[in-house]
Amino acid sequence: MTRTIEINPVTRIEGHATVNIEVGDDGRVAGACMHVLEFRGFERFVKGMQVELMPTLTTRICGTCPHAHHLVGAKTVDKVFGVTPPRAAVLLRELLNCGSMIHSHAIHFFALAGPDLLLGLNAPPAQRNLLGLLDAAPELATKALRLRTLGQRICEIVGGRGTHPVTAVAGGMSAALKSDSCATLRGIATEAVGLAQVAVAAGKAALGKHEDLLTILPLEVHSLGTVRDGRLDLYDGTLRVCRPDGSVAADFPVEEHRQRFFEEAVPYSYAKQLRLRDGAGAGVPYRVGPLARLNCAERIDTPLAAAELEEFRSRFGRPCHLTVLNHHARLIELLHCAEKAVALLADDEIASPNVRAPITATPRPAAAHIEAPRGVLIHDYDVDPNGIMRGANLIVATQHNMSSINASIKDMAQLALEKPDADLLNHIEFAIRCYDPCLSCSTHQVGSMPLAIAVTRGGRPVRTVRR
Repeated sequence: MTRTIEINPVTRIEGHATVNIEVGDDGRVAGACMHVLEFRGFERFVKGMQVELMPTLTTRICGTCPHAHHLVGAKTVDKVFGVTPPRAAVLLRELLNCGSMIHSHAIHFFALAGPDLLLGLNAPPAQRNLLGLLDAAPELATKALRLRTLGQRICEIVGGRGTHPVTAVAGGMSAALKSDSCATLRGIATEAVGLAQVAVAAGKAALGKHEDLLTILPLEVHSLGTVRDGRLDLYDGTLRVCRPDGSVAADFPVEEHRQRFFEEAVPYSYAKQLRLRDGAGAGVPYRVGPLARLNCAERIDTPLAAAELEEFRSRFGRPCHLTVLNHHARLIELLHCAEKAVALLADDEIASPNVRAPITATPRPAAAHIEAPRGVLIHDYDVDPNGIMRGANLIVATQHNMSSINASIKDMAQLALEKPDADLLNHIEFAIRCYDPCLSCSTHQVGSMPLAIAVTRGGRPVRTVRR
């Protein structure tokens, strides 16, 4: 007989999801999957829109990573109109992306995943959260929240709004950076570097206390990330696929994404699943995000983060397949983005009034990508000669990661299957949070979402757990 375990909903992630775990007669986990309960509607209702509205419209997809959708929307519209933004506009866009990364990485590590590591995976759920972290380590939590605020402040100044930015437009940016804003941003970025170093040290210490957790979720799959001349680039560059042995399988422009990926709808979830084409008709699983990006990049071009990357690789190797170390990789990127913000603001060109190029070309279909906090984000727009949207394909990081998330859930379920109810819940959610999934790149589920685990045998319920 088989039994099914249901976790509904998964907590401390962005969005709503349920997990089902199927256990076979031999007591081993036969399968596991995460059901994304939100219906994706944006590709449908953008039809008929003016393409130049896409950078602001797509920010409404998600309140956690609107900046990434805003920026990749603008990059795609640039290509639709065949325009190259001035260098000052590109610098401002990169700065906005740095602010987004600082904000997202800080809030994920310390508010979502950090409580598991800093307070202990077996701490009571009522304590294992941001409020519990504020009680247990008030100075660290305060600095973490300040770091999150600094990232958001960069987004507000450069993006015009903190949550739904508006300044990136076709051909560049809608306005130049004011001199007083530039001075303010330099102070913010400098402070962020100092706090990011504190965050990295605290994160490494927390991970060091749980050496048993670091190696429990190995997953040898391909990695996908963005590189420019081999170095990590979070705004633009070439998409790189690395094999599990670390060798480069392919470097390709985003325009080839249809030839490189399978996109498929799965019967148990509203989220599409992607796999890499391998030439033999089968799809190859892979992952995106901080750990995958570090696996793909040969180096980082900011000194403090580069030193952290060297230490990381000396200890864990390259490529690294330990899923839990996504948290460590995320902190290295956090430090890199703070340093990058300082470097961008040190370039006098960023304050140039020349921030937008004129549009003269006839619109044509185009695709672009960016590294969102959770991984590669692709926008692909089909437009008519009048610039009206005929269709769109929006490929978010969690879709790239779906097969890997399910594999990690299955591995963790096997390790924690005989644990008490609360511990089983904690361990499965811990595995999912390693990927920092963002499910609201689709419309939101409406209504109450109680937490429940249902165990069935032969189709009959034998165990129910609620929280």
